[in-house]
Amino acid sequence: MKKRIIAVLFALAFMVSAFALPASAAAPYQTYTYSINGTALYSPDAYTPIRVVDSKGIGLEVPLKNPTDLVVDGDQNIYIADRDNNRIIVADRYYKLKFIIETFINERGVPDELSHPQGVYVTDDRIFVCDTEAHRIVTFDLEGNFLAIIPEPESSLFDEDSIYTPIAIAVDQYDRLFVVSRDTYQGIIVMTDDGSFTGFIGAQAVSISLWEILLRRFQTDEQREQVEQNVSVSYNNVTVTNDGFVYATTNYIEDAQVSAFIRSKSSDGKYSPVKLLNAKGDEIMKRNGFWPPAGEIDMSRASSADSISGPSKVTDVAVGPEKTWTIADTKRNKVFTYDFNGNLLYAFGDSGQQIGSLTALSAITYQGDKMLILDKTNCNITIYERTEYGDILAEAIANQNAQLYDDAIEDWTEILKRNSNFDAAYIGIGNALYRSGDYEDSLAYYRAAYDTTNYSKSYQEIRKEWISKWIIVLPIGLAVLVAAWMLVSRYAKKVNTAAAVSGGKHTFKEELLFAFHSSFHPFDGYWDMKHEKRGSVRASLVFIAVTILAFYYQNIGEGYISNPSEAYSSFFAQITGVLVPLLLFVIGNWCLTTLFEGEGSLKDVFIACSYSLAPLPIFIILTTAFSNVALKTEVDMLDMLVTFAFIWVGFLLFFGTMTTHDYSLGKNVLTTVGTLVAMIFIMFIALLFTTLLGKVVGLVSNIITEISYRM
Repeated sequence: MKKRIIAVLFALAFMVSAFALPASAAAPYQTYTYSINGTALYSPDAYTPIRVVDSKGIGLEVPLKNPTDLVVDGDQNIYIADRDNNRIIVADRYYKLKFIIETFINERGVPDELSHPQGVYVTDDRIFVCDTEAHRIVTFDLEGNFLAIIPEPESSLFDEDSIYTPIAIAVDQYDRLFVVSRDTYQGIIVMTDDGSFTGFIGAQAVSISLWEILLRRFQTDEQREQVEQNVSVSYNNVTVTNDGFVYATTNYIEDAQVSAFIRSKSSDGKYSPVKLLNAKGDEIMKRNGFWPPAGEIDMSRASSADSISGPSKVTDVAVGPEKTWTIADTKRNKVFTYDFNGNLLYAFGDSGQQIGSLTALSAITYQGDKMLILDKTNCNITIYERTEYGDILAEAIANQNAQLYDDAIEDWTEILKRNSNFDAAYIGIGNALYRSGDYEDSLAYYRAAYDTTNYSKSYQEIRKEWISKWIIVLPIGLAVLVAAWMLVSRYAKKVNTAAAVSGGKHTFKEELLFAFHSSFHPFDGYWDMKHEKRGSVRASLVFIAVTILAFYYQNIGEGYISNPSEAYSSFFAQITGVLVPLLLFVIGNWCLTTLFEGEGSLKDVFIACSYSLAPLPIFIILTTAFSNVALKTEVDMLDMLVTFAFIWVGFLLFFGTMTTHDYSLGKNVLTTVGTLVAMIFIMFIALLFTTLLGKVVGLVSNIITEISYRM
């Protein structure tokens, strides 16, 4: 009997836990962020759904129909733009109906009504309604009483055929109105609350191809008028921060441009679907995260209900606590929250019918420590409550913004106890340590988050202190290196000069030092290498071996900023990486030039190509050594030096084979291109042969196995 009672209680507990909300494990979606490599890092829920409020729950006799906007005022009352019902719904903080704005007596004493209002915004004393199809903005007091109709702004800057159709509005602390008009492409309209036009801000970029620019030079005025105008992309939503900055969103930029913007990790907001503008219209958003704040990073990542791809379609932006902000992705029905520096704090949401899932995300706003999401298809509001994890995260950001670094470290540490994959926590602790002057300890936290930018800033302070201690020794060391190079160069020149007139057999030392001459004087050097036997196979093997060792040293010895992921490949991979392209080029060039009167033998081509590698190890070794003490901005210079070294090697390779075969410049260009084609052909034949050999081996193995089984 006891066992049956226990079994029944267990079953009831299981059912309650299955339907209870909202345990993180029972949530119909997964909260995540992204690593520097684009890997999804799952985390505890910062917000969890607790309730869904529909028309009946609000107390509406006529249900919502295609609601498009949702805002909250200072008293946490909510306002819904119920578009297709031509009204504004006002509910209290508990989501119970207060009143409806639908009809009113306008300033002329004539009965009037709203027509498909699409946007609403609330200040301390007024309600601003985008009366979209009536092409106007109407204001009411906080009791719903009509105040005024803000007239359509007038300016010669508007196109003659443009139609003023306000769909979104935000108002700053100076009563400046920022209006998004559906058919206005010059940017966001800025106007006063009496309708006086101030200007446009944030005009989107226009993409015009080079062909279109050239074509327009030869077109008449009539032809230009017939061609479709290139207009900038319009916005779809706008909001204002407490500091007067403007967040604006658009989903009209081409997917290819947004995808390229994300993949390039660009800090330029030209093709960003969300922008932060100052009062002058300058784009000032900080994009210091691993990825630019633009929604989904994994373009193939789909919701559970749909198979979708491509970048996010951003329809709304909401300002959260401590300068955090959240964008709404209507394509995947997800929200993405960032801090002021552009670091992704968390993303969540999904398509579906479970609580917490959405059908058509329309708008998003904050109500204190709650997040409200409007679904225009289901015509309801999903209420998300901030979890303990979210509370700690908000407190950590608050302490960091208030420069309470010790408290911030404690909060970030608590975050890491719950989510060891949260890179923003490592960066937060690193920033707190950096600002308190603990540069050494901050490096470890920046490394944990692969944050090379802040790592470089912290390391710069350590390097300054180190340089101040060794300020006298450093110039001496540099002078010694320069003097050593000059002595070696002078000695090599002396040996090469003596070997040129000796007339005898050259020693191994002379063959090695001849690389100094051939690298700086390729025409004379490669001529002497072939006709006077100044080079040799044994010296060539040394240059190849040194090059392999140099690349292996680069592989294991690069500094953290140059190789933050500490990627590593085997010594065999370095051998293959040097020998395979070198031998393919040698064989391909020799095979081709024998058909086109080339004078160089296979040995001559091999020696010439091997000696061309001589400058490369020097640059590789030096840049790798300096990468361990270089800052992030200096690493770019080191990469440029390595690029220069490869160009030098290519230069020597080209003119070395040209001199070896005694070709003209034009003929050598053709044979070089032919050599590259021959390399591809040889690789194809080798791959084909390897595949065939594998099949033969497999066939023989199967025959032997079959015979053994039969016997």
